Amino acid sequence: MLFVCTHNSARSQMAEAFLRELAGDRFDVESAGTEARGVHPMAVQAMAEKGIDISLQKSKTVDRFLDQRFDLVITVCDDAAEACPVFPNANERRHWSFRDPSAVIGDAEQRFAAFASVRDAIRERIERELIAVAA
Repeated sequence: MLFVCTHNSARSQMAEAFLRELAGDRFDVESAGTEARGVHPMAVQAMAEKGIDISLQKSKTVDRFLDQRFDLVITVCDDAAEACPVFPNANERRHWSFRDPSAVIGDAEQRFAAFASVRDAIRERIERELIAVAA
């Protein structure tokens, strides 16, 4: 399974970590971006609040995964859905639209709240569409 967003800095990183945490070894999971900008510190903080450490995860581009086989590729932002290349060895591709928490303007509390909100929405979607189905 591959989660893709634009910068591989927040949404796809959180999705990768949640699926690993919730599914254990039932899935091989990766994340990537159409660009790589590093893992956002507020994404790290938001996940730490749920007991999941993503501080050592690396931001990667989709290029390194184009020839790999995937049962499922999920884009988690609208820009990535439009810019995402074709994965010829993917069985299925889905799109989940989550807003970009790093685009929120405001004080630190407001910006963190955006990351926490997106984090919770990603977890809920993974639990509903991937974990419940695989159980």
